[in-house]
Amino acid sequence: MYKLLALNIDGTILKNNGRLPRETKEAVDYVKKKGVYVTFITSRNLLSARKVAKALRLDGMLIAFQGAMIARTLDDKLFDAVIPEERTFNIVQILENFNCNIRLMHERYSLGNRKKVKKNLVVQTVLSSSDPFFYPTQFVDSLGDVLIDEPVAVPKIDVYFATDEERDEAAALLTKSIPSIDMIMQPNGKMEIVPQGVSKLAGLRRLAQHLGVSLKETVVIGDGLDDLPAIEAAGLGVAMGNAPLEVKRAADWVTRSNEQLGVAYMVKEHFRKQQRIEFLQKLKTKQ
Repeated sequence: MYKLLALNIDGTILKNNGRLPRETKEAVDYVKKKGVYVTFITSRNLLSARKVAKALRLDGMLIAFQGAMIARTLDDKLFDAVIPEERTFNIVQILENFNCNIRLMHERYSLGNRKKVKKNLVVQTVLSSSDPFFYPTQFVDSLGDVLIDEPVAVPKIDVYFATDEERDEAAALLTKSIPSIDMIMQPNGKMEIVPQGVSKLAGLRRLAQHLGVSLKETVVIGDGLDDLPAIEAAGLGVAMGNAPLEVKRAADWVTRSNEQLGVAYMVKEHFRKQQRIEFLQKLKTKQ
């Protein structure tokens, strides 16, 4: 009996054009009626994740910023971890020696440098911020100069490089120079920097413990390498058809791609076999 369903957003519940399919909405409604707690487990900021959650009528806790924040709203948090102001400044000082686009992902806004790496990467950094009304984005010439006057602590830093080799060179230097951070490597030269110990799996553990649910009672559906540890640890780990081979190999179930409504297909195929949790609990009580 599964009690918690954790869904990645981009590449999982959303199509490549950013649309949320009607079939996915119906599948989430279906599993909620079974009494299953549905959450997101995403690298997105909370405000962006909450916007998608609203479309699915989800009002519970969400795991955002790669697990650095677990919250219902910015005023209702279960967990919150940030990279301290001084450490953020030191990271920026190192990164500004490289040809990269840096985004400081504050809980309420993002702050980025204007350095152009590749046109497509710069476009991605702007579009991935979601609606600027909910999550405003500001670009400056020098992040280091801004942070001297206005220091900031952030849950996550996104960095875009022209190549994976440049990214790995910067990561090696950060590892030697900056304590208490973790780096999550993404495709196409992207790197996400988070507080040490932060991950989607750690976020899943925290939320499950808060809900009184064991990891064996969770289902995780994702498509990225950053989803892999959570997929491996879940009672039922599901890889999207568009996931890398390593993620598919680690999963218990490989569903269709996000373009082929993989989440809706998996949820309806699997959860139709599960009775409502309240009904099963009543049966246990009678026994």
